[in-house]
Formats: sequence, C-alpha cells, structure tokens
Amino acid sequence: MSSFIEIVHISILIMMIVAGFLAVVFRKLLPSVIALSVASLLLSLEFYILHAPDVAIAEAAIGAGLTMAIFIFAIRGTR
Repeated sequence: MSSFIEIVHISILIMMIVAGFLAVVFRKLLPSVIALSVASLLLSLEFYILHAPDVAIAEAAIGAGLTMAIFIFAIRGTR
C-alpha cells in the first residue's frame, strides 16, 4: 500500500512542477495565473493527503482562490 501512496505523491509533485513551469513559460498573463492556481490546488491536495486538512483548506482558499482573484483583477485593471 505504501508504494501506491508514494506513486501518488510523486505524480502530484510532477504535476506541480509542470504547472509551475507552465506558469513561467506562458506568454500571456491569464494562462500563467491559471497554471499558478493549478499548482496551488495540487499543493493543497498534497497537504490533504498528508493529513493536514486545515492547511489544505487555507492553501486552497488563499493560495488558489484569493491570489487568483487578485491577479485577475490586476490583469483586467491594466487593460
């Protein structure tokens, strides 16, 4: 069973690295913000798997939700 958990942890880590890389590589701002939000949601999933649901909820709410909303309002304000 532990090998399955290790595979889940490694796959989430790989997806987080890909999302972070895409956030840097994208030329347009909105896809970059979405990729950053996906990385944050994957991090909150990892926290939940590690039995830290309070940290997972905080990361999902602040890291993915609030930060994404602030970035989108900033992008819309500059156009």
